[in-house]
Amino acid sequence: MLTHKLLGVIFDLDNTLVSSTLNFNSIRADLGCPQNIDLLDFVNALPKEQKVDANRLLVEYEMIDAVDTKKLVGTDEIIGLLSELNIPCAIVTRNCRQAALLKIAHHNIDITTLLTREDHKAKPAPDALLHIAKCWNIPPENLLYVGDYLYDLQSAQNANTMSCLVTYGKIMSYADLATIEVIDLMVLNDVIKQIFTINNS
Repeated sequence: MLTHKLLGVIFDLDNTLVSSTLNFNSIRADLGCPQNIDLLDFVNALPKEQKVDANRLLVEYEMIDAVDTKKLVGTDEIIGLLSELNIPCAIVTRNCRQAALLKIAHHNIDITTLLTREDHKAKPAPDALLHIAKCWNIPPENLLYVGDYLYDLQSAQNANTMSCLVTYGKIMSYADLATIEVIDLMVLNDVIKQIFTINNS
């Protein structure tokens, strides 16, 4: 169960709301990025000219991926439920804005607040989550960040928000970092429905 009253929900995008087939091993190989270094940190540390080229390549990969995505199970249902409950929603992603907007538009995802790596320091930094908390005037501990990967949980921890790990049936070694763990968004939908049914009974 959630540890605080739920007042806002922030979603990761790739493999949380929509599918992604980005092959990070190929991207790393193309950019010459070692396995033990974060990809975005590696690109940001490159000399100016190399950095421009690396960013261009990264965006190319992301745009190709954006064209071939599927909306994941439960996406429409949970966004609809949160709308009914008047709970604000946002998306925070490490994607570039161009690719993220394409995915959101292609799948008619009704969330207008989007923060990408071009807006704030990328996850696992807490900056984007804290910015949204400030904009919404909601204490971070009353926000839930929903994602599928370690960086999502670390970002939530760093921002002092609650976190939900969506596993889609995979066993994650870092699952214990999450406030709650669900197999898909339909289960999270049921959890939130249950919380508000209990609170209103």
